Amino acid sequence: MDLQTLRNDTPGCTLHHHLNNAGASLPPKPVLETILHYLTEESLHGGYEMAAKYAPEIAGFYDATARLLNTNPKNIAFAGSATDAYFRGLSAIPFEPNDVLITTDDDYVSNQIAFLFLEKKFKIKLVRAAKLPEGGVDPQSIKDLIETHRPKLVAVTHVPTNSGLVQDVESIGEICKKYDVLYLVDACQSAGQIPLDINKIGCDFLSATLRKWLRGPRGAGFLFASDKVLNLGFEPILPDMAAGVWNAPDHYELEPSAKRFEQWEKNYALVLGAKKAIEYANSLGLDQIEMAVTSLGDYTRAQLSTIPGVRLLDKGNRKCGIVTAYFEGKSPQAIKAVLEAANINAGIGNTNNAYIDFREKGVEWALRLSPHYYNTKEEVDLAIEALSGI
Repeated sequence: MDLQTLRNDTPGCTLHHHLNNAGASLPPKPVLETILHYLTEESLHGGYEMAAKYAPEIAGFYDATARLLNTNPKNIAFAGSATDAYFRGLSAIPFEPNDVLITTDDDYVSNQIAFLFLEKKFKIKLVRAAKLPEGGVDPQSIKDLIETHRPKLVAVTHVPTNSGLVQDVESIGEICKKYDVLYLVDACQSAGQIPLDINKIGCDFLSATLRKWLRGPRGAGFLFASDKVLNLGFEPILPDMAAGVWNAPDHYELEPSAKRFEQWEKNYALVLGAKKAIEYANSLGLDQIEMAVTSLGDYTRAQLSTIPGVRLLDKGNRKCGIVTAYFEGKSPQAIKAVLEAANINAGIGNTNNAYIDFREKGVEWALRLSPHYYNTKEEVDLAIEALSGI
């Protein structure tokens, strides 16, 4: 990858040192141009007319996403966000009272709230697997819990939003396949910074967003649905006419592909922007992206460790581009103010984002720096210099 070309492709690089890619990345010019061009065309010629004109390009979203995941276009659905995609998959699971859902301490906050809702509404049982000593869910614990509870679903977040931990979703997929258990993976923070191969992960559903590491627009995400769940006739709660054809007064025929998980109304400018962002990532290569992002993440941790009173919070044998740290005796407001004064974008997480994890680490907040492949070591150094002066 040519770093200067990538930065020239990213207009925001001239305005800010953007180290908040786990929140939302700066999109490259081709993504922005694609969205603006479509919106302009739509405003001049009409929404239905432009959707028809650009139908082949819109269909390309499914091809590009399938290539990203090493799967088939028929297994891809567009969604308004990662959470929208995740909930559409989760809502399709036919839960009954006393069914068991196995998850981890590090699953995303919105997922945890949804699980608790299912526990309250449908009287299922929520069980969280044990962690490895070094951090991250223990696949052996997942296996033991499956043998004990025979769960309806195993749900695992690949990369938590609150740390650089990378969970072993592939090993868990092998276990779920062995015991024929449905498997849902949240790839919101891994899609775009880590290669994702559905055949290796072995999940039934996988959700992700475009606005983070894939550098696409807000309001766009996708859902993978396996052949297994499609053949079983799984569909989301309250499907609309995207999910099937109303072909009799009291009957509809279900859409055979994963598009049954979509809603008919879409922002096609965002679909095309998502397509362009995924194509951009595919052209660079996810192996190359991961090497660049992981290297910058490791560099950021190493530099943060030189600041007195800083405690690095990331655990796990494998870490990614999300870097979290706690500053003893400092307030999150002071940290944020210093970085903003240096024109550095960063994130601050609190206990509500990761209740179990932060309580175990003994912190109420954490600084989150998340450099992407278009960032530089010099930008990281500027952040370290600013933070060192607090």
